[in-house]
Amino acid sequence: MSGFADPSFFGDHYAHEYDARHPLDPTPAVDFLADLVPADSRVLELAVGTGRVAIPLAARGLAVEGVEGSAAMVERLHAKPGGAAIPAAVGDMADAADVVKGPFPLAYLVYNTLFNLPSQERQLDCFRDVAGLLEPGGLFVIECYVQDVSEFDRGQRTQTQAITEDSVYLEFQLHDPVEQTVTYQRIAVDADGRTKLRPLRMRYCWPSELDLMARLAGLRLRDRYESWQRTPFTAASRNHISVYEKPAE
Repeated sequence: MSGFADPSFFGDHYAHEYDARHPLDPTPAVDFLADLVPADSRVLELAVGTGRVAIPLAARGLAVEGVEGSAAMVERLHAKPGGAAIPAAVGDMADAADVVKGPFPLAYLVYNTLFNLPSQERQLDCFRDVAGLLEPGGLFVIECYVQDVSEFDRGQRTQTQAITEDSVYLEFQLHDPVEQTVTYQRIAVDADGRTKLRPLRMRYCWPSELDLMARLAGLRLRDRYESWQRTPFTAASRNHISVYEKPAE
C-alpha cells in the first residue's frame, strides 16, 4: 500500500466516497475564481479531484485544465456530466510543470489540499512550479485552514463522529508541532464487526509561512480573505482564501 507521501494516496483511499463525504456547494468558490480572469481564459486547478469546482467553472466559459495525483479521482471526474471535457493529467501537484504546459493567467488549489503535500519542501516546490506556469501578472489562489493547536491534549485528539445501535465511527488525531503535521485515522465499525480505516496526514502551514513560500517562488500576496465571499481575514479567522500574484514583466 502506498504511503502518505505518495501523490495518489488521498484519492486512492477516498475517491469512491469523496463526493458523498464532502457535499460542499462550489458556487462561492466558482464565483470568486470566475471574477478574476476573462470568461474565455485557460486556467489550472491543482488536485482537481472529482471536479467539484472545475466542472461548474468550465460551465462559465473558462478552459479549465487539471492536475490530479490519483487516477481514481480522474476517473470519477470524467464520468460526471461535463467532466469528460476537462483535461486532467495524472501527476504530483508539486511537479505540475512535468505534466501541463503554461502559461496560465490563473491557477488555484482549494479545500486545504496544499496540506496533503508531506513536507515544507514539497509545498515550496508546488509554489515554484505554479510560479513557472503562470503568465506575468497571473494569480495563484489557495484555500486553507488555520490550524487550532488548542484542539489537542498532549498532542492527541479523539472524536466520536457517529454512533448508532450497531455501528460507530471514530476519529483519532496525533499532532506533531515540530513537523506541523496532523495524522488522522478514521475508524468505522459496522453491524457485522467489520472495520474500515481511513488514514490521512496533513502538513499545515501558517499564513505567514505561505507568504514566505510565495516570496521564495517569486510571487507576492495580493489579497487575503476569510471566505470566498471576501469576508475580511482577522486573527480570529480559522480559514483563508489567499491570492498570490506573479509580478508583471
